[in-house]
Amino acid sequence: MIVSTLHEFIFVAIPKTGTHAVRQALREHLGPDDMEQVGLFVRKSFPIPELARIRHGHLTLSQVRPQLGEAFDRFFKFAFVRNPFDRFVSYCSFITRQKGQFDRNPQAVMRHFIDNPAWDHILFKPQHSFVTGPEGELLADFLGRVEQMQESYDDVAQRIGIPSRQLERVNASRRGTYRDYYDQELIDGVASLYARDLELFGYEF
Repeated sequence: MIVSTLHEFIFVAIPKTGTHAVRQALREHLGPDDMEQVGLFVRKSFPIPELARIRHGHLTLSQVRPQLGEAFDRFFKFAFVRNPFDRFVSYCSFITRQKGQFDRNPQAVMRHFIDNPAWDHILFKPQHSFVTGPEGELLADFLGRVEQMQESYDDVAQRIGIPSRQLERVNASRRGTYRDYYDQELIDGVASLYARDLELFGYEF
């Protein structure tokens, strides 16, 4: 997450949505009092002990809201979201990369996580949980889409008053289209796991 008092924005870094590329672009415009929390490639923490203890940078708007007080409503809050079917394939590939299980038998890995959801793993959590409040209300002002990453970032840059630039590819995997990994059983399983994401963000297989 990045909180900029200079430009009055909050960037919510939803896992597996190209967050590192966005962070790199935004860092060029941060002021000395702006805050970033991140745990991959570089390590930075908010000067707020309660949040710093979390260690990773995928904080939710609900977590940071009490710490910002009235400024929370004033700041422009944005994130990027991704088709849950594509994001699930990315998660399965990433989490098994060291032993290569996904490369050998991707559907077996996908079925394993459908049958044994890793809800306690930050990368597995539904995207809506990062941008909604306790009653399920949307707290973000803008949701860009990974499928139109550059166009979405251009829009964000205009809204927060900074020049846009070409986003770099950071921490990207090399895979085919996500549809190649699915059969109907897997489609139904992921649709059940991430039903709220599909509904809220308007995605389908």
